[in-house]
Amino acid sequence: MAEADVKAVVREKYGQAALQVGKGGCCGASSTIDGFDPITSNLYDSAQAESLPIEALQASLGCGNPTALAQLAPGETVLDLGSGGGIDVLLSARRVGPTGKAYGLDMTDEMLALARENQRKAGVDNVEFLKGEIESIPLPDNSVDVVISNCVINLSSDKDRVLREAFRVLKSGGRLAVSDVVTRGDIPDVLRGNLELWVGCLAGALNEADYVAKLATAGFATISIEPTRIYHIEDAREFLIGKGIDVDAVAAQVDGRFLSAFIRAKKPGTAAGAQRSACCSG
Repeated sequence: MAEADVKAVVREKYGQAALQVGKGGCCGASSTIDGFDPITSNLYDSAQAESLPIEALQASLGCGNPTALAQLAPGETVLDLGSGGGIDVLLSARRVGPTGKAYGLDMTDEMLALARENQRKAGVDNVEFLKGEIESIPLPDNSVDVVISNCVINLSSDKDRVLREAFRVLKSGGRLAVSDVVTRGDIPDVLRGNLELWVGCLAGALNEADYVAKLATAGFATISIEPTRIYHIEDAREFLIGKGIDVDAVAAQVDGRFLSAFIRAKKPGTAAGAQRSACCSG
């Protein structure tokens, strides 16, 4: 799948989603654009939902809750790849506290505008939303403690580059803690080639073993994949309706083969060691 084609469709669909939320429409959480509901529903508990603007929850189009996955500490710097309406950035900012920092990176102007408005409504100061692509992160080497992402890496057609970039910006000893969709077994070609399903987190999903291999090639260690949801035939019908696909013909072929998962990895070394090297270099 051509990278430019994927990005164009993703940018258009997520831009539409942001505008829909901004106009008071319902998008994520319980009802999503193009029927993503089986993946995006019920990801945040009531305490988290109530602590943020409703628009941040509605614009959540993820497949998990990486803020529950990442063990954030006060004073840390966090980067959210594909931050959308900002829900994971705002939750992370509160966990790292005023001495920490949370960055959100998104390529869609409409989502960035929505996220900054959600930041204003939430009254959170230690946040910065950046425009850019996850294949080319606009931050220096060794600048963040934790990289999170919520069902966005699978939207990229160049996942190797994304993972190399995540590795680059992490400090020594830094952590990757993302939610993503992965696959088990073979996936029909008709799904892999469908641009609309790239936007829905399916067509671009990696096999579990391939994900582990790509993380290792990028330099990561201590890699683990923990399934959180396994999608079955009726979920597949929700995914595929309206996508120009014969649902009955392929539903059985995807039963149990798409999973939402927590994916963890670590950049080798220690943060303390990196700080010592920095202070003593030159």
